[in-house]
Amino acid sequence: MAEPALRRVARIVLLDPRDRILLLHGCEPDDPASTWWFTPGGGLEGSETREQAARRELAEETGITEVELGPVLWRRTCSFPFDGRRWDQDEWYFLGRTRQTAVRPGGLTELEQRSVTGLRWWTCEDLAATDETVYPTRLAAHLRTLFEQGPPNAPVVLETERV
Repeated sequence: MAEPALRRVARIVLLDPRDRILLLHGCEPDDPASTWWFTPGGGLEGSETREQAARRELAEETGITEVELGPVLWRRTCSFPFDGRRWDQDEWYFLGRTRQTAVRPGGLTELEQRSVTGLRWWTCEDLAATDETVYPTRLAAHLRTLFEQGPPNAPVVLETERV
């Protein structure tokens, strides 16, 4: 039997003028105590490109439309249970810069309405100090490398994550 195709996902490492990153707070719909933070983004629809999906998802999840989209920083494959099924994904993380820091989520899907509980701008120091679960793992270290060295010449492949 063939392996199921990986869901193609575009995410944005969205930074404001103070180099804070915007993360969404999520939970398992049937277990609100099971929570984590994650970058804006989601699956491609129809024939859209990853860049188009990243922009669309950002607008839907945050209301932010004024973004300068940069290169793909990272790629990762992940697999996790969520809402009663297993999700297997191939994620691309674009660098995004914005001055628009007010958020107004307005295009959330029904599942997102049940599972996204908030948004927050984080400093790298906040991320390094938190005990909360953040995806991708080691995000603070990845951001430090980005701030010290600039965007990579080619996307860095992050560790495969399977939960």
